[in-house]
Amino acid sequence: MPEQQPSDDARDQDRGQDRGQAPGQARGQARGHARSQARDQALDRLARAAYSLSAADSRLRGRATRTPGALSLTHARALRVLAEAGPQSISQLAAATETTGAATTQLVNGLAAAGYVTRERPVGDKRSVLVVLTATGRQRHDERQAVLNQALDTALAHHDPAALDVATEVLRTLAAIYDEL
Repeated sequence: MPEQQPSDDARDQDRGQDRGQAPGQARGQARGHARSQARDQALDRLARAAYSLSAADSRLRGRATRTPGALSLTHARALRVLAEAGPQSISQLAAATETTGAATTQLVNGLAAAGYVTRERPVGDKRSVLVVLTATGRQRHDERQAVLNQALDTALAHHDPAALDVATEVLRTLAAIYDEL
């Protein structure tokens, strides 16, 4: 009769006992290392994808400065804030677009030059200025939002809402990490 080979569990048990480990602990550590390596590789892929997203945003900003009517993500975000929340002060718009006051002033200058926004003084307050979306700005926002919605829907059609929610959480976490770097 052929000699029976020890099972994987028995071999792991023997190996673990040789190193003073509990039975099965060696296999668990090997699995943990494989998981750790797989996680490290997945995190590396995520970091590289985030770099690609950042590079795409830079290319979009470049097109926005060279191409009439093109909008950077920050321009589009400002139009969206104004469309959804109404007139905003520079500081309110800066907070909503996650930019500095100085950057928002430059942003508003560009949007005003394109005819998308105006600066208006509120009645009874000669010191404040509100940024107000024009009809042209509203139309440009609506067009840009429709194109973005269609592109997202088409590109991400195979992902269910739960997967999209996870992606949203990951992107927000990445933004928080980048703010800390």
